[in-house]
Amino acid sequence: MTTNDYHFVDCWRVEGDIKEVADILEDALSLPRWWGSVYFEVKEIEPGGEHGIGKLISLRAGGWLPYTLRIDFRTVESRYPYGFSMDATGDLEGKGIWTFEPDRPFVNVTYDWTIRANKPIIEKLSFLLKPIFRSNHNWTMMRGEESLKLELMRRRAKTTEETSAVPAPPAPSLAVRLFRLNRHRA
Repeated sequence: MTTNDYHFVDCWRVEGDIKEVADILEDALSLPRWWGSVYFEVKEIEPGGEHGIGKLISLRAGGWLPYTLRIDFRTVESRYPYGFSMDATGDLEGKGIWTFEPDRPFVNVTYDWTIRANKPIIEKLSFLLKPIFRSNHNWTMMRGEESLKLELMRRRAKTTEETSAVPAPPAPSLAVRLFRLNRHRA
């Protein structure tokens, strides 16, 4: 593995139904609303077929470090409601595999992400700063699990009062907000 290659396996456990979880994570266009601490812009380039197979999205994302990533994801496989796989190109290149496993009343969510960093700052400094880049990834995934739990609560709320009682999802990192990296770019 070269210094700018990364492999992450993240595991979440959320209370919910497997179809609820699959529907949320499969809907990439809603990421900035419920996982806005990481996903700042998402655009659909090609719609794809049933359960998104062939769908191409372009996004801009960040973590706690003061830079953003531009990535295109194409859904290459759907195992709905048990997960899907995506190929990534752009600042990160590789494959992401989401797997959802029911474990009543929970869903175990696994994200297996194998990538090569193409963004110059990561590519050039990985030999030295790999632990920091890994920490940045871990931060984003912790925010994802927290945000997914909140989104599930929001979707289950039956009244306006219940909905308003659900906390807002986590905000982008202070560094991202200070440098205004989470702002929409034309």
